Amino acid sequence: MSKLLNFLVPVGFVLFSFSGYAQADATTLLKQVGDKIDKVNSYEAAGKMKTNVTFLKVPQSNIKVYFKKPNKLKIKNENGLSFVPKGAVSINLSSILNGNKYTALDAGKDKIGSTVVRVIKLLPEDDNADVVLSTLYIDEANLVIKRAKTTTRENGSYQLEMTYGKYAVYGLPDKIDFTFNTKDYKLPKGVTFDFDDGTQAKKTPAADRNKGMAQITFDSYSINKTVADAMFQ
Repeated sequence: MSKLLNFLVPVGFVLFSFSGYAQADATTLLKQVGDKIDKVNSYEAAGKMKTNVTFLKVPQSNIKVYFKKPNKLKIKNENGLSFVPKGAVSINLSSILNGNKYTALDAGKDKIGSTVVRVIKLLPEDDNADVVLSTLYIDEANLVIKRAKTTTRENGSYQLEMTYGKYAVYGLPDKIDFTFNTKDYKLPKGVTFDFDDGTQAKKTPAADRNKGMAQITFDSYSINKTVADAMFQ
């Protein structure tokens, strides 16, 4: 959860591949996905967030999510606390596609559930960029990103799984599952939670103890309506 934000803005891509055909194909696909996401200038969404971290007791909460171009994104829960997880070039999918120059590598195809997806790896051209590598799993038929894996220098690695429904025409998911490494987990400033007494941790397999997950299920979006700048303060 300490990384769950910033992921939706258009971009200029410099693509690399071993064949001209693969290069053009990847370029076209990324542009089509970016064009769909770029239809959204702003939104206000209502939903629910569940957080699963071994050492924390975090209740499910009602949330509001606000987005405004080019890269403003904020999550507020029902208690008035603001969660802006740090490295998650995340539910704002367009920030991965925009704002930076990337070299794109066509990595073939894979499968998520019953959906065949194209895999594209993005390498930042800036050697000092925080994001070291992003891997996108794209549903070509619907032009949406089903999964995104990101490795950063400062905020560890994390993965987003997106499920789409009636807002897919805008490239907006109905549900996001955000998985991260808890050794990189930092509570938002000023926020406290109850800590587990360790009993649950002992029951959890060692391999899973460093994994955390935040799940957002969206009930509704209000798209391309005015969102005041004050909402992001």
